[in-house]
Amino acid sequence: MDALRQNKLRTILSLLGITIGIFSIIAVFSAVDTLNDNLHKSVDKLGSNTLFVQKMPWTFSGDYPWWKYMQRPVLKLRDLDALEKRMQSTQGMEYEAWLSNHTIKYQSNSVENVQISAASADYDKTWLLNFIAGRYFTGMESRAGEPVALIGYNVAEGLFVAPSLAEGKLIKVLGRNVRVVGVFAKDGEDMLGISNDDAIVIPVAFAHQMVNIESDNYNPQIVVKGRDGVPEEAVESELEGAMRSIRRIRPNQEDNFALNKSTLISEQFDKVFSFLHFAGMIIGGFSVLVGGFGIANIMFVSVKERTNIIGIQKSLGAKNYFIMLQFLLEAILLCLMGGLLGIALVYVGTLILKSQSDVAVVLYFKNVVIGISTSVTIGIIAGIVPAWIAARLDPVEAIRTN
Repeated sequence: MDALRQNKLRTILSLLGITIGIFSIIAVFSAVDTLNDNLHKSVDKLGSNTLFVQKMPWTFSGDYPWWKYMQRPVLKLRDLDALEKRMQSTQGMEYEAWLSNHTIKYQSNSVENVQISAASADYDKTWLLNFIAGRYFTGMESRAGEPVALIGYNVAEGLFVAPSLAEGKLIKVLGRNVRVVGVFAKDGEDMLGISNDDAIVIPVAFAHQMVNIESDNYNPQIVVKGRDGVPEEAVESELEGAMRSIRRIRPNQEDNFALNKSTLISEQFDKVFSFLHFAGMIIGGFSVLVGGFGIANIMFVSVKERTNIIGIQKSLGAKNYFIMLQFLLEAILLCLMGGLLGIALVYVGTLILKSQSDVAVVLYFKNVVIGISTSVTIGIIAGIVPAWIAARLDPVEAIRTN
């Protein structure tokens, strides 16, 4: 510590390389972890053990024959009816279509760009719904196509100021008067844009009175939720067999439908995040490496400056390992100080981002451990050779050195 204090400028310059390197590595790791957490929160909204029967697959690669997928038949309501008769491993199954963005009105108030979804009776069994007011559709309302709706928090706030006041009010949807029976709790933003805040859900039977929801223009899909305790693979296998039977697909023919699931999204992003982790290690690694060379250079200078002291210590009986540990611990301490400073800068950065934006950047303990471990490792590598040279000095020759 005396040696570090006596050479403050040299110590600070030695720390910079390690500090910048550790900061780069931990900052990238924290950013990737934050993106990964937000993504998985979004994917979790899709639900576990939930499958989506659609026309197009979610997996995109270099060879994506979209022209072949476009020729596939559109999902029909009769497909849902047939699946309900065949499937045994599900707790819910619903038909869903998107009616694009529309303007919703209540008296003189209006909200633009509202996503209208048409859903069948089991919508509440396939999606996790939270209400701050009201309820879900009754079975009678859904089957009879009653003019009722569930509205998102932002829509209710725009129309009624206080969302809790929306229940029971009549709003104008697609030119028809519709009664609000439920108001969703606020979801907030997420990476995949999965949110009911700016949405309205109406029964499929009611929507079918105004538009042809089985049209390709509305991207219809069938959402299947497996029963608790039934593996997703079993539900997927049964669903694929049922759809092939309904579509009368021969054994040697490929599927003319896609079975999508949330794991497809997470797997694609996991590959991206793995690459970003690797890139962060490479970028920060070069900086840490340069810092390590700087530490090694400083340690060689320290050995030369203290050669006389080393000789005196050895003449008084100091063992080689004792001399070696002095310089090795000094190198480790230098790197550790630089690493801790880099981690502290990342932590301060997370606090600034939290205070200035809605982004909650996380600094996990595992990243702190990685930063400290990397610092200690670089300290050992940078200090081992100078420490070994110091320990090998002849005490008589060392004392004579000025």
